Amino acid sequence: MITRRALLALLASSTLPASLLAASDKYKVIETTLADDLLKPLKDRLPDSPRVLNMKSLGREPGTQGGTVRMLIGRQKDIRYVPIYSYSRLVGYNEQLEMVPDILESYTVEEGRIFTFKLRAGHKWSDGSELSAEDFRYYWEEVILNPEILRAGPPARLKVNGNVAKFEVLDNLTVRYTWDLPMPRFLSMLASPIPQTLALPSAYMRQFHVKFQSADVLEKSMEQQRVDTWVRLHRKMMRQNRPENPNLPTLEAWRPRTFSPAEQFMFERNPYFHRVDENGVQLPYVDRLQLNVSSAGLIGAKTATGESDLQATALGLPDYTLIKEAESRFPIKVSLWRSSRGSSVALFPNLTCKDEVWRALFQDVRVRRALSLAINRREINQVICYGLARESANTVLPESPLYKPEYSTKWSDFDPEQANALLDEVGIAERGPNGIRYLPDGRQANITIESAGESTLETDVLELITDHFRQIGVALFIRNSQRDIFRSRVVGGEVLMSAWQGLDNGLPSADMPPTELAPTTNDQLQWPVWGLYYLSGHSQGRPADMGKVEELGQLLDQWLLTTNSEQREKIWHQMLDIHADQVFSIGTVNGTLQPVVKSEQLQNVPEEGLYGFEPMSYLGVYMPDTFWIKEAG
Repeated sequence: MITRRALLALLASSTLPASLLAASDKYKVIETTLADDLLKPLKDRLPDSPRVLNMKSLGREPGTQGGTVRMLIGRQKDIRYVPIYSYSRLVGYNEQLEMVPDILESYTVEEGRIFTFKLRAGHKWSDGSELSAEDFRYYWEEVILNPEILRAGPPARLKVNGNVAKFEVLDNLTVRYTWDLPMPRFLSMLASPIPQTLALPSAYMRQFHVKFQSADVLEKSMEQQRVDTWVRLHRKMMRQNRPENPNLPTLEAWRPRTFSPAEQFMFERNPYFHRVDENGVQLPYVDRLQLNVSSAGLIGAKTATGESDLQATALGLPDYTLIKEAESRFPIKVSLWRSSRGSSVALFPNLTCKDEVWRALFQDVRVRRALSLAINRREINQVICYGLARESANTVLPESPLYKPEYSTKWSDFDPEQANALLDEVGIAERGPNGIRYLPDGRQANITIESAGESTLETDVLELITDHFRQIGVALFIRNSQRDIFRSRVVGGEVLMSAWQGLDNGLPSADMPPTELAPTTNDQLQWPVWGLYYLSGHSQGRPADMGKVEELGQLLDQWLLTTNSEQREKIWHQMLDIHADQVFSIGTVNGTLQPVVKSEQLQNVPEEGLYGFEPMSYLGVYMPDTFWIKEAG
């Protein structure tokens, strides 16, 4: 009987295709105990022209395949971090935040509105089915343009001046999207942490589509998945950014192997992943990711005892001392990266809240400026961040090419005297015996600030701000609730003020869309109802009725029709200047240090980096598929 090792050796000696011969048999089969797909010759699993990553040019070392990396998550939904970390995109950012083709072999842009995408020949989904133009056609014609699946029509983000692109299949590996007007945000949408979907594994998805499947089979699938329509079935089974369906083929580095609910989730290397190192070793190096669900409050302590091999989520600067001390007892190493958020903790007065009195006050710029001037950012920095952060409004970071010092400093100095004067000027000068101001309707100026309560840093900052606000006659009360409930209350107008992190993207360039600076989504805590109006294509919510906010929307519309970087940069600065002056959100400090913990055996994890959701995709831009495990000894 031939052994597995002998079989793998035999497969490794198979003849390579002509496109790989120049690499002189670099593309090797590495023995593994994973799926049977890995028994197939590597030449049958890689694209004809894989994406080659040179480890040395990245400042890293070529590695070897194998092993399991353990991570801790605070809830089952956090398995969503895996496709963000994996960061396999049609086009994506490199570490210098330059746009490069990834899944695509190449792309061209003409007139800012014609996008032609060329796929890699021989590229396959994780189940071995071919990635082709048909997968793009299926998504565009059978999903995006299907009125049963999208009753309101194609999403607004895919429209320019109300129209979607003309889609064309040029050949089996080439597709084209053409808009009548420029679409400058298209590529950045594809490179984002949660990218715009353009392709689905059509061979798999057809079984859940009424056009391609019989009614009785669909009925059985609906019953199995506990949904009542084929549309809901199709939506559930197609979710690429929520890896809850292990049967859904993927293009990411690791594919899920565990169905929910579970306390431990396993992700296994994609045997058809399209990247290799300079020695021809297929990435990812690590065979498995093991995500263990834990109480979010215990993740710092568990990380300190070596229960995670790679951890950044659910950690904050307050955890650093404990973990640093644990380095001498456990085989772990902690580094400090810089947060890429516009503010590590920010306050968001809800300009669309239901309370008419507070809504009128929050829409008065003097009130927002007063609340900002009342905050002692230096105290926050020294007491909580050990003086290592930057005191700033919620704005872009110095590392961004769009940064100007005045964006950071305007209305962010500690000046309680001026803050009190502004509130007196508004007409709420009278105070009660406890020093708290009276509102126009006779109530005291009590603000309940709400959040998901997931950050120790946030809790510590709010405790200090409570004292700061009392000095200007405003009482602050803190309420934490589960994230979904919190978000629902915000959109419903029940929340007066929220605490969250600041700008997702503190590192923008002029060619990245300024969508965070105008109402575009109901996730924007300062104006969720106005954002919902934009997001829903004007079918829900209501339009902004504040002049400066309307101006932001007009500037965003102008940016979305630009054709060059100079135009985009000018608009960015106009919008950033409005935000600095109008204080729609109230920043505290940015550039805070983010602990990133790894096991001593895990190699190629950068010592320094920028950590954040947009555009870094947390660890994603640093390509965790290049991390590898060095055996002890």
